Amino acid sequence: ADLFERTAAELAPHGLSCECLGGGRVSHRPQERKIHVYGYSVGFGRADHAVTTEKLKAEYPDYEITWADEGY
Repeated sequence: ADLFERTAAELAPHGLSCECLGGGRVSHRPQERKIHVYGYSVGFGRADHAVTTEKLKAEYPDYEITWADEGY
């Protein structure tokens, strides 16, 4: 929620708005080049982790990127 509120506040002066489509957690292990997306947000529900994972793969092509719906 904190990240969403900060992002919304940064966009507002530019006449832009945003909508949170869900949340989750990210485990980043840079030494191992691994990112794992999981869990959900109590306030926003679960994001579509498959979409998040595809976006991360585009930015981090040399990482192993996985996701799961389990966890909090």
